Amino acid sequence: MHVTPPRILLLPGWQNSGPTHWQTRWELRHGDRRVEQSDWDWPRRGDWMARLDEVLLENAAPAVLVAHSLGCQLVAAWAAHSTHAARVQSAMLVAPPDSERDDFPPQLSTWRPIVRRRLPFPALAVTSSDDPYCSPERAAGMLADWGCAQHSVGARGHINADSCLGDWPAGRALLEALVGTRA
Repeated sequence: MHVTPPRILLLPGWQNSGPTHWQTRWELRHGDRRVEQSDWDWPRRGDWMARLDEVLLENAAPAVLVAHSLGCQLVAAWAAHSTHAARVQSAMLVAPPDSERDDFPPQLSTWRPIVRRRLPFPALAVTSSDDPYCSPERAAGMLADWGCAQHSVGARGHINADSCLGDWPAGRALLEALVGTRA
């Protein structure tokens, strides 16, 4: 019996992932697909959710969502409202931000409140102990609500290009373990 491998869909956060970000490097190195959004600077939660639905409906193969930062909030909001959540095999949520913070940028106001429903698929959250956009306590609360397993990478900031991860092979190994195959 032939098993269709899952599609790896990359969900960047606010302002997209730049050329040295691990998501961009995975796209180039592994052929993962970035879900492009129409507005990276003034993202509207509903628009981003609709775009994720569009991409998932383009292909019947199961998908694994690999989200960074605001992309994690996208996964939670989308999964709570979409009728297509069964198309997702699992998700890896990296550095989920606390969008309810008082100092969260005003152009991200549509991302409040945080959707806190349990995800309908297995998920692994990768967090940092010194993420400037989410305290460990707030992250733990979100992840418990979402039903996510958690893996801490220690003090690595926002787990982005500034964290100097390069191709982030340790992150790719976490993804492969989550998927159960070489991703």
